[in-house]
Amino acid sequence: MTAIATPEDHQLCIDIARGTGAVLLEQRQRCIDEGIEGKDMKNAGDAAAQAYIAAQLAEHRPDDAVLSEEATDDKARLTAERIWIIDPLDGTREFSEPPRSDWAVHIALVSNGVPIAGAVALPGDDLVLNTLEAPVLPPAVDGPPRVIVSRTRRPPAAVTLAKKLDAEYLEMGSAGAKAMAVVKGECDIYAHSGGQYEWDNCAPVAVALAAGLHCSRLDGSPMVYNNDDVYLPDLLICRPEWAERCLEILAEGIEEGVDEA
Repeated sequence: MTAIATPEDHQLCIDIARGTGAVLLEQRQRCIDEGIEGKDMKNAGDAAAQAYIAAQLAEHRPDDAVLSEEATDDKARLTAERIWIIDPLDGTREFSEPPRSDWAVHIALVSNGVPIAGAVALPGDDLVLNTLEAPVLPPAVDGPPRVIVSRTRRPPAAVTLAKKLDAEYLEMGSAGAKAMAVVKGECDIYAHSGGQYEWDNCAPVAVALAAGLHCSRLDGSPMVYNNDDVYLPDLLICRPEWAERCLEILAEGIEEGVDEA
């Protein structure tokens, strides 16, 4: 049975995401001031964000289970009714390249495999998209769809869709930033193949669903969370008017190879 998120749960997602973003911005500036760069800046950000989130959940939801990219996986979560799935810093590479803003904080609450509350903070843009105040999807833009990819790699699923739909590419960093670009109407399709984990897309999917977007695996099956194996290799987040056509194209087969950006 799926638990129902309370308004306080939704608000807590927002508060933790926003607070973590503030911690990360402070940590980033501290690293800049002290000449800390690259991997050391990434590690500092991960550690600071994880410590803040762990403390907040311990204080406000001590009885709930937690799955975090930056913490040991406690398998007791598999029988828990409520599980927080978090990515304290999504996009460490982008975080470590000031002044880039295409990195995020993911906070989601899951029950029975379903995200029931969530927030994605984009601290560099002073923005927290969330399920309490569901984002309003902007009107569709005339012309070919826009497919979002990373700067350095275009996943085969995205390449296939772009070719078949004669789409334009938009490049951006972290998974959360890409997903929120669809929510904000900056692009139309985010298709990923090649590997992600539950924390990479749980909160983005929660927010995207609240905004009325289509969210599924590439084969059209639902996104299911809190699995024993947290590897979740593919997803499709897109505007509803493109969902049927995207799934048809993907069902025909993803072209081999990767189109390097």
